[in-house]
Amino acid sequence: MSPLSQIRVDLTVHTPAYLQIIGEIKQAIANGELKPGDQLPTVRQLAADLQINFNTVARAYRLLDEEGVISTQHGRGTYILDTPTGRDLQRLRQQQITMLGEHYVEEAEKLGYEPDEVRKLIEEQIRSWERRTNPK
Repeated sequence: MSPLSQIRVDLTVHTPAYLQIIGEIKQAIANGELKPGDQLPTVRQLAADLQINFNTVARAYRLLDEEGVISTQHGRGTYILDTPTGRDLQRLRQQQITMLGEHYVEEAEKLGYEPDEVRKLIEEQIRSWERRTNPK
């Protein structure tokens, strides 16, 4: 079974589907489930498999390509590039969390929240996370 057959997109969560796809592919690379040279399904095939819009998968692939994680070769397919170094992995992780943060802030702004409200909520969520992961 291909690692990508394990990709799940949960449309009930607030994380955009394209970010979920990016995260799943990066996780498969980090775990060694996807290796340099492995071919990914076409955008259309993955969209059909996940039952989501073609453009959502295309956006994920485009961003992964721009980050240097994959390479799309017109007419040949999309492939995993060389395994990123530790510094590259850290950069990829930073980019991913930045994208999540940007999305969260944009959505909060659209809903009319003030920066102090958002800051307070984020701080509360971090404290809750720390309590769950580091119980005393």
